Amino acid sequence: MMKENGAKILIGGIRVSPDAPEEEVLKRAKDKMKRAGISTSTLHFRLYKKSVDARRHDDVRLEYTVLAESDRPEASYAELQLKRADARLLCERSLKPRYGSETLTARPLVVGMGPAGLFAALMLAENGYAPILIDRGAPIEERVLDVAAFRESGVLDPESNIQFGAGGAGTFSDGKLVTRINDDRCGYVLKTLLRFGAPEEIMLKAKPHIGTDVLRQVVSAMLCEIERLGGEVLYRCRMNGFRELAGKGLAVQTNRGEFFCGAMIMAIGHSARDTYRYLIEQGFAIEPKPISVGVRAEHLQSDIDEALYGPFAGHPNLGPAEYTLSDTRTGRGVYTFCMCPGGEVVAAASEEGGLVVNGMSDHARSGSNANAAVAVSVRVEDIEPENGNAALGAIAFQRRLERAAFRLGGSDYYAPIMTVGDFLGETKCSEPRRVLPSYRGGKARVADLAKVFPSFVTDELRYGLRSFGKKLRGYDAPDAVLTAAETRTSAPLRILRLPETLTAIGHDRIYPCGEGAGYAGGITSAGVDGIRCATALIERFAPINGKESNA
Repeated sequence: MMKENGAKILIGGIRVSPDAPEEEVLKRAKDKMKRAGISTSTLHFRLYKKSVDARRHDDVRLEYTVLAESDRPEASYAELQLKRADARLLCERSLKPRYGSETLTARPLVVGMGPAGLFAALMLAENGYAPILIDRGAPIEERVLDVAAFRESGVLDPESNIQFGAGGAGTFSDGKLVTRINDDRCGYVLKTLLRFGAPEEIMLKAKPHIGTDVLRQVVSAMLCEIERLGGEVLYRCRMNGFRELAGKGLAVQTNRGEFFCGAMIMAIGHSARDTYRYLIEQGFAIEPKPISVGVRAEHLQSDIDEALYGPFAGHPNLGPAEYTLSDTRTGRGVYTFCMCPGGEVVAAASEEGGLVVNGMSDHARSGSNANAAVAVSVRVEDIEPENGNAALGAIAFQRRLERAAFRLGGSDYYAPIMTVGDFLGETKCSEPRRVLPSYRGGKARVADLAKVFPSFVTDELRYGLRSFGKKLRGYDAPDAVLTAAETRTSAPLRILRLPETLTAIGHDRIYPCGEGAGYAGGITSAGVDGIRCATALIERFAPINGKESNA
């Protein structure tokens, strides 16, 4: 039986063939430790992380990190010996917060059920704060039907769609959990998702994903747990405004009546444009931030597999190939974003008269097409302010592109598409042949995508496609398909908050949170920020006993 305070050691740099069994990987880890002079008699080995090294497609390798758990304390392992084994100690800190002493005059309110709101509400519920969690959209089951109806009929529900509803925008994505932030809470986010039904492989893969189909079940399970612990979950409940009550909390106006709350975590998501405008009008400290816009590029997944994996394409231990491409040599920057192997391009509009696309994959990633955003960096200085306000100007910039794409597609939510060959100027008005558009099952019309974007975006997209074709064979293939417009890659603004308390500047009991507030970018980092904001609230206020609804 291992001691709970025993050492945990990560052993990296273990590269093997895709055919290698797990036993060989573990044996190599043990051998590395022995060669460094470390006894393995008290160590228990298991796989920890796995990634694919496809830099040479004629020699694709799997690279593993192995976790060795010991019943001996960390201090018994010499740093020099660990270094010789390409190993290091894994230090995990507890996320159990300290409870504050201030009194909450009413239950805390969490606005938004995306990853930030979900994790914030779950942490509050687990610690006895009985939060109220609201979202303008529908529960999972209803939301799935609303999204399916829009896909089939083109009739949009502005309150329940790919952007709004239980789980937020991430619910209709690939369920990617990759993040660039280095934060201990990332591991907690993964373990929590696993606890609520995510596949165990998310703990092993260096680029984990859940898949839209499985993520829906995870979100539902998390919401049920929040309710079981005394929280209250309300759907189709849109925050329209609020009054701050001089140290006593807030009175929050919604379409379902007024709520009183002791504090509010505002995890509104990156598409809550009406809420953004309200906050700006109320004088919140808000600044515009750089955004990215572009198109969805579709290729056959088999072509991507062959380009990256060569003779290993289709190997069951590799799965569908993924790519990340970028080029900043022009000084601006174009890059791929949210690559969805075996997925589809989805209709992600949330406003009437605007067309937005995104990417989505199920867990199996078994579709015939691969897709990714090809996005161009848009600087703050590229954007003309609206009525003197730069943040509103960023929203207007996004909206103009969405409305242009809507008109170009025929004003009926058919998407404008263009082959790469046409876009690069080799041919004109070609109907897709080999790569077929997946948006709404093929509800798309050939059009000149240059009419959607300002010239600097179009020029950079063309440059990027040619550049990526040199880095990944076939990326600039004439029969690949582009679909416009990808505009919601991130929030266009940041709601400024105090770094010490995480409360909005000048608003003592409001915690701007997650991607919509400008502090995250993706499921994992949004979940982390939700935990950070909930922890800040908990460490300030004492738990509350009452769990009755004040609706």
